[in-house]
Amino acid sequence: MLAVATTNPIDIRREQVFLLLAGFFLCAMTLLNVIGITRFVELGPLSLAVGVLPYPLTFLCTDLVSELYGKRRARFLVTVGLLLNIFIIIVLTVANYLPSVSPDSMPPWQRLELAQEVTLPSGQLVSGSVELFRLVYACTTGAVLASMLAYVAAQYCDVYLFHFWKRLTKGRHLWLRNNCSTLISQGVDSFTVVSITFGATFLAGAISLNQLLLLMGSNYLFKMLVTLFDTIPLYILVHYLRRYLELEDEL
Repeated sequence: MLAVATTNPIDIRREQVFLLLAGFFLCAMTLLNVIGITRFVELGPLSLAVGVLPYPLTFLCTDLVSELYGKRRARFLVTVGLLLNIFIIIVLTVANYLPSVSPDSMPPWQRLELAQEVTLPSGQLVSGSVELFRLVYACTTGAVLASMLAYVAAQYCDVYLFHFWKRLTKGRHLWLRNNCSTLISQGVDSFTVVSITFGATFLAGAISLNQLLLLMGSNYLFKMLVTLFDTIPLYILVHYLRRYLELEDEL
């Protein structure tokens, strides 16, 4: 059995809560990259990629870590997420270049017969018999690269702005630093990730400018609504976690 670094119950409790927040953060971010743009759903008037649905949770987690543990821990969490993005790209790329099994031993779901010519997110046209992984790779890799660039810009922006507003308000008005930091960083994320992911598809003429703008607007509006809604759970979580972790009340 491994020995813990400390026997102080409060320190153990604080590390457990940080691990829980980090777990939700990394899980939501990984879901964005894995299921990404494999399916689009309608949520009222919004058209959203399924990978976007859990993503706003990442900003709630970084705001909680920023508030409870400080800027250094929040930056550390964002950096770990960046390394995880890189790891996903490496695994997908290696898998893409490995040779496939022979057609005789290939499971029936490994190849699909496309009824018509399809434009992949990379702008490449495919038709006929296509390997399932090739479609997943085309959808996932472009989305991961786009989300990684957007992620770096948005998450570091969120952490910086959160602490900027915290200094400016002298630790008061949690709602202000939560909403101002997240709404701006969500805008950076939404417009960056959509423009990069579907840029090649748009240039290839597979989607129109109106469709591109609809994706950007839907993406940001969904995140904006979730951001405004999560102010209440943020206050509740900070209130109870400060007591649970025995931290000074700075609200």
